[in-house]
Amino acid sequence: MWMPQQIPDLAPRLKELGFTGDAKIWADLTGFPMNAVVSLGGCSASFISPDGLIATNHHCVQGSLQYNSTPEKNLIVDGYLARTREEELSNGPGSRVWVTVSVKEVTDEITGKIDPKLTDRKRYDVIERRVKERTAACEKDGLRCRVASFFEGLRYFEIGQLEINDVRLVYAPPQGIGNYGGETDNWQWPRHTGDFSFYRAYVGKDGKPASYSKENVPYKPKHFLKVSPKGASPGELIFVAGYPGRTQRHETFAEVKDRTQWALPQSVKRSREMIALLEETTKGQKELEIKAEPRMRGLQNGMKKNDGVLAGLLKGGILARKEEKQKALEAWIAADPGRQKEYGPVLAELAAMQAESLKTRERDTALGTISFGSTLLGTADNLHRLSLERPKKDVDRDPAYQERNWTRMREGLERMQRTYDHRIDRPMLRYALLGAAALPADQRIAPLDTLVGFSAGMAKDDAAKKIDTYLDALYAGTKLAEKDFRLGLFDKSTKEIVDTKDTAVQLAVALHPVMEANRERDKANDGKRSRLRPQYMRALLAQGGGLVPPDANSTLRVTFGRVMGVDPRDGMRYLPQTTLQGVVDKHTGEGEFDSPDRLLEAVKALRAGKKSPYFDEKLGDVPVDFMSDVDTTGGNSGSAVLNSQGELVGLLFDGTLETVASDFLFDTEKTRSIQVDSRYLLWVWDAVEGAKHLLDEVGIK
Repeated sequence: MWMPQQIPDLAPRLKELGFTGDAKIWADLTGFPMNAVVSLGGCSASFISPDGLIATNHHCVQGSLQYNSTPEKNLIVDGYLARTREEELSNGPGSRVWVTVSVKEVTDEITGKIDPKLTDRKRYDVIERRVKERTAACEKDGLRCRVASFFEGLRYFEIGQLEINDVRLVYAPPQGIGNYGGETDNWQWPRHTGDFSFYRAYVGKDGKPASYSKENVPYKPKHFLKVSPKGASPGELIFVAGYPGRTQRHETFAEVKDRTQWALPQSVKRSREMIALLEETTKGQKELEIKAEPRMRGLQNGMKKNDGVLAGLLKGGILARKEEKQKALEAWIAADPGRQKEYGPVLAELAAMQAESLKTRERDTALGTISFGSTLLGTADNLHRLSLERPKKDVDRDPAYQERNWTRMREGLERMQRTYDHRIDRPMLRYALLGAAALPADQRIAPLDTLVGFSAGMAKDDAAKKIDTYLDALYAGTKLAEKDFRLGLFDKSTKEIVDTKDTAVQLAVALHPVMEANRERDKANDGKRSRLRPQYMRALLAQGGGLVPPDANSTLRVTFGRVMGVDPRDGMRYLPQTTLQGVVDKHTGEGEFDSPDRLLEAVKALRAGKKSPYFDEKLGDVPVDFMSDVDTTGGNSGSAVLNSQGELVGLLFDGTLETVASDFLFDTEKTRSIQVDSRYLLWVWDAVEGAKHLLDEVGIK
């Protein structure tokens, strides 16, 4: 996952793969094709028309579908097609498109001339303040800026992005296309999912970003991608441009070992239990199923991926290879007195930090589960923390509560009306509190013990009774479910918020000292990491040499490879493409394999001799998905898949379960990503939906 500015240095490798163009085009963020690639925040996307049409994945628009759904009109299941611009649906408050327009190195400005005598906690404050000052100086003329750390804090870059906040749904296929195969096929091959959907970006009449208004007009991107009617072929060189989320390839062996023995197994267990709880809570209730859908999809996807990561780390041998690499690094350091002096203490301090983190991991996990589980508590906590931060100068505020974020915070309070339901929130908070009740004596969360009335060693049934009694009072005594009440607290002082005596606010206030103590601890640790991790990275680079991509951090990246299959294990071979025939073969008419009737009829017409420009003569069918050896991870969903001419030949949407552990160590021989072919989305528009207006817009005649 290369930084765009690294690609020109890879020109010889690209030439070997058959690329005959100028590699510098992948480094030019204001030119074609990179300026057409955008972020949705958690997903990637790209402009594909002069009128701001955006291509991304179906699973990336679940929030929009959920926001616009009702029990009577469930867009999650039925999909949606706007046949006119007037029919395009607002994604609601909080939806954004970010276009990266500048990247500038600011390492010296962030970490230069820091007094080495400072404590780690003070060091954190210095870096944080410098980041905030750089960000504020950058944010002008509609830009949203971010200072991001690369190479474990060895380098920092200031990233400027155009922020568009009127985003509308244009087309999402029915679930029987966009999520065909569901969780059964998720992270699997062969795949037959039409994981594509489309937004449009709108701006004010002056061409500048503006909040939703009927008077707004489609955004005119400087560059957009041409959708290829030829798709991708086996052996073809492809490029993937997007915003990968997080990888952990530079973690120490001890850190990865802890993930393997504790963090990942615990995450899988919690996800499995939460999924079962949500299924039980929402069963047969369409309104609740709609509200829970985005969270359910996220839990299911994460659980299956983490299961695969565990298998890859253990059975796939990646953990053992990480240990070998760590030992080789330690031996390299030990072989030279100079290296021992420079790097030896770093390894020792990192090991000590990791050991220290194990002492409170159960408690930390319980607090995280509480924060994740309850929207109500999260809202109360945000309002309380905002009231504490508001009186400060903006540069002194916690970054999350600076004025630049207030609009989005208010939008979140508005959007909550479409996503919150106490019938979902209460069981999730109850689950989290049961976890807190079971904590050992040395890791108790004292305010919860006092408020709820449980204690170390209490029987689960007794703790459950205490929790139920407490939750009865909590949900009866809060008004945060009411939109006007929530928004009314946004500008209030801490005293005014506390004086409401709202029970959810009281819980947030009670937990605040515990959460604040954890944040203080984490800041001190981050300060220590900012001192140690760059040195650790220097050791890795000095030992290995050569050009290395930094870990993914939700910034714009480019990866490249070929369309190709793989032999994942003994006796098994994955071919690189799937076709419409596979869609039909999997169709059962039920659950995850229920193709829409109109798709099946379109296939019949094709089989009866109806011509299609998207038919692949070599395959003898219309292609659906393809596999490649590009390096991607979560956040790459929706990434533009481009040919050597910069044409859109597909959208990346998944990987294979056998290789998801590549987040920790990339295996060039086995790792594969999954993309939907551009010919399938064009065929669906044409033969299934009759969306001629969209075909015309992207220049397909």
